[in-house]
Amino acid sequence: MQTIFLNGWAASRDAWRLCETAKGAPLFSYIEQLDGRPEAAIAAATDGVVLVGWSMGGSGALRLACRFPEKIRGLVLIAATPRMMEEPESGWRGMSPRRLKALEFGLKATHGEGFFGIPEGKPNPYLMDSDDNLARGLDYLRMTDLRAALERLHLAAPVFIFQSERDGIVRADNAAYLARVFPQAVVELIPGGEHALPIVIPEKIDAAVAAIRRGT
Repeated sequence: MQTIFLNGWAASRDAWRLCETAKGAPLFSYIEQLDGRPEAAIAAATDGVVLVGWSMGGSGALRLACRFPEKIRGLVLIAATPRMMEEPESGWRGMSPRRLKALEFGLKATHGEGFFGIPEGKPNPYLMDSDDNLARGLDYLRMTDLRAALERLHLAAPVFIFQSERDGIVRADNAAYLARVFPQAVVELIPGGEHALPIVIPEKIDAAVAAIRRGT
């Protein structure tokens, strides 16, 4: 059984440097996700997969669970959302277009360090990428809405959800929504507003992956 890691938008491999379970495991960048690389890996897996997804990679993990439910042996969802953008008409609390534009500007202007407030002593999980790649990722974030597919999904595999209480990029409401979709989920709200949870709670992520692997 393989464990597959799905990185966030504009994120570097350093995002997972502190996670022991990520060492030697397949780690797909956001561009590789847009190019369909994880689909090929999951299709080739003969004993199922554990998906670990952060931010845009969390959205990718949800999308892949909807597409390959029979292959999923567990999900670890970190600051994950089925729908990034806000919808005032429905009351969905996501990011405004203006906030998303600020996210792009902040990444380009500070390489993530100033904009995201990386904790002292932690690796920088963000990566300056080409404008074309960044734009492709932003289009995914703007357009993707997995709620209808998730509400049709019946997944019995174990699920762990990690979400910061005051994350300004992915709202804490997402954890409550995902807990309704996955009633078997173990949900942990992390104090503070840090979005880059793989560098903040690597030991919790490792423990979740280990628990899934022990039970399968």
